[in-house]
Amino acid sequence: MFGGIAKSLFGSSNDRYVKSLNPILTKIASFEPSLQAMDDSTLAHQTVLFRERLANGETLDQLLPEAFATVREAAKRVLGQRHYDVQMIGGIVLHRGEIAEMRTGEGKTLVATLATYLNALPGEGVHVITVNDYLASRDADWMGRVYRFLGLTTGVIVPNLTDEQRRDAYNADITYGTNNEFGFDYLRDNMKYERAQMVQRPFAMAIVDEVDSVLIDEARTPLIISGPTDDKSELYISVDAIVKQLSEEDYDKDEKQKTIVLTEDGTERAERMLEAAGLLQGANLYDFENTQVVHHLNQALRANVMFKRDTDYIVKDDKVVIIDEFTGRMMDGRRWSDGLHQAVEAKEGVQIEPENQTMASVTFQNYFRMYPKLSGMTGTASTEAAEFYDIYKMNVVTIPTNKAVQRVDEEDTFYKSTEDKFRGIARTIRDHAQTGQPVLVGTVSIEKSELLSEFLRQEGVDHSVLNARYHEREAHIVAQAGRLGAVTIATNMAGRGTDIQLGGNLEFRVEDELAGMPEGPERDAAIEQIRQEIAAEKQKVLEAGGLFVLGTERHESRRIDNQLRGRSGRQGDPGLSRFYLSLDDDLLRIFGPDTLFAKMMRSSIEDGEAMPPSKWMTKAIETAQKKVEARNYDIRKQVVEYDDVMNDQRKVIYEQRADIMDADTVGEVVQDMRAETVNAIVGEACPPNSYPEQWDVEGMKTRLAEILNLTPAIDDWLTEDAVDPEIVTERVQAEADAMVAAKAAELDPATWTQVEKSILLQNLDHHWKEHLSTLDALRQVVHLRAYAQKTPINEYKQEAFNLFQRMLDAIREDVTRTIAHAEFRMQEPPPLPELPDFITTHFDPFTGEDNSNDIDAGTRGLVTTTIPPLQIPQPTAADLGEDPASWDGVVSRNAPCPCGSGRKYKHCHGAA
Repeated sequence: MFGGIAKSLFGSSNDRYVKSLNPILTKIASFEPSLQAMDDSTLAHQTVLFRERLANGETLDQLLPEAFATVREAAKRVLGQRHYDVQMIGGIVLHRGEIAEMRTGEGKTLVATLATYLNALPGEGVHVITVNDYLASRDADWMGRVYRFLGLTTGVIVPNLTDEQRRDAYNADITYGTNNEFGFDYLRDNMKYERAQMVQRPFAMAIVDEVDSVLIDEARTPLIISGPTDDKSELYISVDAIVKQLSEEDYDKDEKQKTIVLTEDGTERAERMLEAAGLLQGANLYDFENTQVVHHLNQALRANVMFKRDTDYIVKDDKVVIIDEFTGRMMDGRRWSDGLHQAVEAKEGVQIEPENQTMASVTFQNYFRMYPKLSGMTGTASTEAAEFYDIYKMNVVTIPTNKAVQRVDEEDTFYKSTEDKFRGIARTIRDHAQTGQPVLVGTVSIEKSELLSEFLRQEGVDHSVLNARYHEREAHIVAQAGRLGAVTIATNMAGRGTDIQLGGNLEFRVEDELAGMPEGPERDAAIEQIRQEIAAEKQKVLEAGGLFVLGTERHESRRIDNQLRGRSGRQGDPGLSRFYLSLDDDLLRIFGPDTLFAKMMRSSIEDGEAMPPSKWMTKAIETAQKKVEARNYDIRKQVVEYDDVMNDQRKVIYEQRADIMDADTVGEVVQDMRAETVNAIVGEACPPNSYPEQWDVEGMKTRLAEILNLTPAIDDWLTEDAVDPEIVTERVQAEADAMVAAKAAELDPATWTQVEKSILLQNLDHHWKEHLSTLDALRQVVHLRAYAQKTPINEYKQEAFNLFQRMLDAIREDVTRTIAHAEFRMQEPPPLPELPDFITTHFDPFTGEDNSNDIDAGTRGLVTTTIPPLQIPQPTAADLGEDPASWDGVVSRNAPCPCGSGRKYKHCHGAA
């Protein structure tokens, strides 16, 4: 109560924060008259002056007022748009590394130019992250006009660019692209063989558009680069056939957690069918030998019971195509992980493609936390403010609207069944469209869009169904959704990036209607005619009540509902929003409180009738949504907790790779690895405080021959009185060093360094890939430790640490073995290879849900990160002279003989 009184007297903390920025606004405004008086070249020259001032010790905060005023004036001249004061506030918030929550239609794209320009002045690069490739290209071109006017360079990262094109884009002052493209480039860079092949620069600042969609919704799913493994099509088909014979009594499903497990009777039935099919070893499904079969059985169960066609995926051109749960878009080229996609392919009877092995992965949380400064903007972030601060240490600041919001948000309308609800919705849409009021209908799936479309056809209502198959067409359809009497059905409105302007959008109408008309007076007259038509139509739409936003179902997250509502009432326009719900809706059925159902079922509502609006019912829905949001936050936290373990290890490996690539010489690193390997071999054979007669001498000889390619005279050493493990270690080390030094002497120093670097990187990449695969398997089974009263995450940390230590030991041993056994041939070196195309996925490791927005050329090629064997130029007799006597000391004894015999020099002309 006292908090409410204090808020009414002094305003909320958000209000006070926004008010504290007023002095900066005043200072920005004070520069406007002098900037308006400048000609274009003088205004553009401001960038050079700002950079000089930065070089002389001024800070970005000191430059902010004048720089923001400069961008405002440039935007007015180039785009014909002048930043409002509230947009200036948004720019300040972004510059400070916070989240600017601005309603739809407030011009977030223009706001970003302020902080982007200011933070691009040091020349370290600013990354502007968007949610799809269309918006990245559009914004880079649209806002790039302002940056180019002021002398800054812009780049855009989209799929299918070459490394050279990507490098150029990242070297620009400002780089636009999607979150997936930036993340995958980071992973690919850390699989390259030389610094010169890498495309990204060190990170400086990122500004994330639709920050809640990128850092919250998509953050459940890590980015993964993978390559295919062995084909197991027959196994998937066989297991699928068995699962289809199981009945509902054979398993328990939990729709909340999206999990499904066999009952005791179901396990018994499955065992007998698997045994009959010859897929079971022994009689017990859960024997160790049947681990793989159990895994495929579980995935086939999930595919058949939990994943629905036309909701979670569609079948197109004999392929299973995932539907993104947040945007309703088809995710061509994306695949669920861990055999789930193959299980769905078996279910649908389409061609089964091989599974993939993880080669590199990172979560968005850990990727974006690498930026020294991170900020974002969206229309809906306040409901997740706690998570933004917990994970990213970013505060959410709600920016006031330029004009007061006139939209009316009505209470939800309830029906008993889905059919009653959709019939009621269709009649409501018909009534509103007849008055000329445009209607935007939000659905949660393509299936629901098509169902409602059928009801509207029965009512004789013309409408457009937007299933977001093409980003470009999507923008055109959404832009005209505010025209008189227009009815548009859209599957989820998050991150569309296009305002719905009442009466229609001039830019898109010109593009659609005057595409073939050349520039000139005739085209100008036609544009003016369209402008007048839009103004007249807008007036009629305003009189009809503005845009009516109708939600056919409540989403799991309140943010998605708010995004849909926010499409109406932009810039002070009137508007209306209302949601329609039924008892059959997933949210109510799975998460709603029992009392809600009881009260509705007891009500005397007739079939087909709607319940009177009730604040209590709306409150109950919000409670259910909060439950889901809390559950999803827990899942995201779990992803972060597990990835934090891998992230620490990832940093060590990636830093080690960078150090190897940057080093002038890696001889000391290799020598240290050799010394540690010798220590380990001798230490294992000669335990501390033991006598020579207790040593495992034969085992030590075998290991030294196998790893170091040495046969030292250990038996002779044992006859000495003072021999001890330290002396053995020193002598073996000396022999190993001498042998490697002899190999190094055969090559010039630069070539030898390249050899060592190649061997180090090959072994590092190979073992890291295997380690990732092991960690994937560990994460999927470690939850079983909970049955032993152990905390799974703690067990995972301990196991992962031990596995990492073992991996480092294996790398040391393999590097030592490779160098000790290597023989070098003098041949022309091939060019260093570019990395092949990868299969890039963005899936949830706990639910298998995919959430990827990019496609990497749709490739399915074999991926390898191994560097080909080093090829060294081979001198010929023509190079060395015809007299073999002159070759001695010039040609390495292990090199092919220059005479062309094909034998080694020491066995040919060097034999004497």
